[in-house]
Amino acid sequence: MNNLKTLVLMVMMAAIMMFIGGLIGGRGGLMFMLMISLAMNIFTYWYSDTMVLKMYSAREVTSDEAPQLYGLVENLAANAELPMPRVCIIDSDVPNAFATGRNPDHAAVAVTTGIMQALDYNELSGVLAHELSHVKNRDILTSTIAAMMASVITYAAQFMAFFGGSSNDDDNGNPFAALATIILAPIAAMLIQMAISRSREYEADYDGGVICGNPNYLADALEKIEYYASHVQPERDVNPATAHMFIINPLKGAGAKIANLFSTHPATEERIARLREQAAMMRV
Repeated sequence: MNNLKTLVLMVMMAAIMMFIGGLIGGRGGLMFMLMISLAMNIFTYWYSDTMVLKMYSAREVTSDEAPQLYGLVENLAANAELPMPRVCIIDSDVPNAFATGRNPDHAAVAVTTGIMQALDYNELSGVLAHELSHVKNRDILTSTIAAMMASVITYAAQFMAFFGGSSNDDDNGNPFAALATIILAPIAAMLIQMAISRSREYEADYDGGVICGNPNYLADALEKIEYYASHVQPERDVNPATAHMFIINPLKGAGAKIANLFSTHPATEERIARLREQAAMMRV
């Protein structure tokens, strides 16, 4: 169900992008927008792992340097029938984790020193299983495409705001429709991007529960991580562009009240409830 929802949302995003491209320059503008989006997607997809790991100063570790963590990832990757990803550690007191990489053969999972201290072995296995699910489901590719399409739509709307645009040579377009497009298209693109991200989180939660063998492991971990995210001030070096990659948004911060529609992650309470229900069905 989540996969179908993601597909529908991606089609909607593409339709908005092509529509605004047509407004700027007719059929030529539409093709121009598609070419820009394709080029941006290819670059980001290919180099995303290198860029993100460097952004957070993630340090790759071996089985000798972090035997318990490495061994846990190795066992979970085997359960998920995935190649062994690179294992990285980020020096940060905030408990969090993410996965990156253009495909399962070039994947990496990163955890903070804070999460290694805050969670027990079972809880950490639930978190890592969730991240490996993102790798298995190729969610890094999906989120990259969604983010780039949203960016192109936003830039195109800004272009229209400054330079105008029309799909007709006689310039008989409706100025009010153009103004509405400039304002609403970026908002719609952002809402769709957030909805895609939330649907992928639900899917990774479910698959992660299967991979680690007990959804309660991940549910317990989310409860702890949510507490830190809600009561501890976010780190200043977290890039908002990559916040969606973490298992819980690290920019949530104390007292933050973000509407669900504009959130990259579903409500943690709902995620935990679904995991508890899954565990009951699995009788674990």
